[in-house]
Amino acid sequence: MTTLLIIVLAIAMAATAYVLVRGVVAMANGKAGSSEAQQQWMRKRVLYQAVAIVIVALILIMASAGR
Repeated sequence: MTTLLIIVLAIAMAATAYVLVRGVVAMANGKAGSSEAQQQWMRKRVLYQAVAIVIVALILIMASAGR
């Protein structure tokens, strides 16, 4: 189960990095001109970060329960 959570964590981290880079590139190119589009990228990044933090917490809980 821990291995599965680690794989899901890696996917969540990759998704966070992708959304972050995509948002920065869009802002640098001027494609995300409206503030609403920039907020959308920020909300997605925060959501993926929250998911990654929850997964880390689950991994830590499972590791401490296994002792």
